[in-house]
Amino acid sequence: MASIIRKLISPSLRFELRQWVAWLREKLNKARIWRWEIAFFTQGKSNSFDIIYAGQKENRKLAQIILGINNAISHKVAKGKLQLNLTIIISEITLPRSLCVPQYLRAIVPLGRTIDDITLRYDSELRRNLRKHRSSYRLRQALSDTEIEHADREMLQPYARARHGSDANQIDSKAIRRYALGFGRLDLVLLGNEVVACLLAYELVRKGKRYWVLDRFGYPEAVFSDPKRLREVNSINNHLALEWAIDNGFDYYDIALCFGHPDDGLLQWKRRRGAEPTLIGLKGYGHFYVKLPKTGRAQFLWDNPLFAIESKKLSLHLGLPGWTSDSEFIHRYRQMGFGGLSKVYLHCEKSPSESLLETLRSFYTHQNQQPIVMCISSN
Repeated sequence: MASIIRKLISPSLRFELRQWVAWLREKLNKARIWRWEIAFFTQGKSNSFDIIYAGQKENRKLAQIILGINNAISHKVAKGKLQLNLTIIISEITLPRSLCVPQYLRAIVPLGRTIDDITLRYDSELRRNLRKHRSSYRLRQALSDTEIEHADREMLQPYARARHGSDANQIDSKAIRRYALGFGRLDLVLLGNEVVACLLAYELVRKGKRYWVLDRFGYPEAVFSDPKRLREVNSINNHLALEWAIDNGFDYYDIALCFGHPDDGLLQWKRRRGAEPTLIGLKGYGHFYVKLPKTGRAQFLWDNPLFAIESKKLSLHLGLPGWTSDSEFIHRYRQMGFGGLSKVYLHCEKSPSESLLETLRSFYTHQNQQPIVMCISSN
């Protein structure tokens, strides 16, 4: 009976139902205040900012990731020692005059263009490597039980464990078979006659637009244990999925979730391949409220840029400390040229030159709708 019901419900409707279930679960988790904590930490001994976290205990590590805080040191604050003007507060409940920062983002590549038009925005080294290696690889859909089980056992599961350890979120083997033979595809990537990767993806329809949604990649140990080889095959794997989405008339290629922090390595990897961060399909994922420090805001945002949600649109907050030169500014923020932004805020300790603002705007000229760039004094 369950299998019959599943067949009657489209993948798009199942996706929306999962979104609502995840949204409800997130709200219920927030309501369990006995699982909350108030914690104090800093980023290393030399950092001048104190950080207060108020939220679920299990989300503290995620809060540190979203703030870009590495090597956080927890501590207790002695009475009267907390410097409020140098304090950042991050919470799961609304704070006055705070930024609403997404915990996760999806990364999508708008299609309706040729593969050459999309790769034109890639950096020269990536384009050169794709031209050099693309012709050696090909896709083959896995349709037999033997191939599906082999891909699951030898590529999907081992690669997930290698990346995330014992906490890896593995997909049930039966679910992978339903993907492969039902509403999605399991494709094998071959180099000559050797299977070097696989990719699991499926179709979603949102508001009349077709999305080819990547669920995950898989690689055998011989590939993922060799960093140089993994970089090559990983790029080819993504490129083949992109080609398939274009050839089959999709409107978007969705490269799945990543952390909602601009400097996140996975998000940057996707940006370099034409993906834009988006809030679409994130109903079941939460956000934090971040209250920036009164003093040193520009320095903090220089070290830790932040996305924020405004009227269901995505904005980006950057910092311009007084000591920075134009060349340092350009080098730091060249990788912040994300598509899909409505606004870019520059929190300044000094008034930026018009040429510097034009340089910042130039990072977004390749977009159909360019964000509004606004300067805010942080003094």
